[in-house]
Amino acid sequence: MSRVYNFSAGPSMLPEAVLTKAAAEMLDYEGSGQSVMEMSHRSKVYDAIIKDAEKLLREVMQIPDNYKVLFLQGGASSQFAMVPMNLMTKNKKADYVLTGQWATKAYKEAARYGDAVAAASSKDKTFSYIPKLDKSMFRPDADYVHICMNNTIYGTVYHELPDTGDIPLVADISSCILSKPIDVSKFALLYAGAQKNMAPAGLTVVIVREDFIGNAMDITPTMFNYQTHADNGSMFNTPPCYTIYIAKLVLEWIKNEIGGLEKMQEINEKKAAMLYDFLDNSKMFKGTVVPEDRSLMNVPFVTGNEELDAKFVKEATAAGFVNLKGHRTVGGMRASIYNAMPVEGVEKLVAFMKDFEEKNS
Repeated sequence: MSRVYNFSAGPSMLPEAVLTKAAAEMLDYEGSGQSVMEMSHRSKVYDAIIKDAEKLLREVMQIPDNYKVLFLQGGASSQFAMVPMNLMTKNKKADYVLTGQWATKAYKEAARYGDAVAAASSKDKTFSYIPKLDKSMFRPDADYVHICMNNTIYGTVYHELPDTGDIPLVADISSCILSKPIDVSKFALLYAGAQKNMAPAGLTVVIVREDFIGNAMDITPTMFNYQTHADNGSMFNTPPCYTIYIAKLVLEWIKNEIGGLEKMQEINEKKAAMLYDFLDNSKMFKGTVVPEDRSLMNVPFVTGNEELDAKFVKEATAAGFVNLKGHRTVGGMRASIYNAMPVEGVEKLVAFMKDFEEKNS
């Protein structure tokens, strides 16, 4: 069996080394005589797994001691409600920057619980850029400013964080977590669905500064209160056990095989440069994002001809390059080149694109 190059935006590729180890441990995890998938989350064996996962995440991301790491469920979408319920509690105000569908959904959800406003938006150009932001654009009494760091659908990213002054910053980092170093101390809260760079679907990671815990609205469900999970070490209810285990293996891979997030960033920049360089010089294909805001993780591109786009996707799939069809709001194609996508996968995709261009020009 030959594996394809999977350019899906999520769930996405996992490192082969991780899949191989998980397969070897499927029936018997470290002599326990059972799979992680079936063991009790209250057992000593599993307790070591979840604690190791948190320890590794803290080490790899250099998370300060005054931040809690929570392993939750419900996807990043559940955080669209949890964030305002827990943080929009002082002045009942929050400012959102709209750079795509997920940021917009987060904003609309927050507006159900308080005075949420769109401080800036790039919708006017199909979210193909990051708005230029200044702290004067944010209300000084806002409880927080929310951004989506990397926009999976539209292929944009914040290369520099907005200056929010004294207003706490919250970010959805679902599609860029672990892709490069990030200064956690600049944020009140970070959250991420794990299914792009970290693990299979089912796990949501929240990294929250301790002083932002314990102020939830009275209407907040028990399961949506960060205090509940912080007080119980993410074990208030049964956590997504197997997904946390895979996340632990991925973190071990980043630490021991890649050499940390600085090395991971170097590899990701190499892959992205290879693809963007081709797009910038191609007569058939072109990227859809302004160069200064291009993502390292998600690269949307088009030919300008829908029939040609469809032909490319069909032939690419047959050649072993799968899930390249773009999101319906952008059209064309999108190559998601997360951490687990090997350099050779991008090299071969570019070679295929060159060949396709020659044959169809």
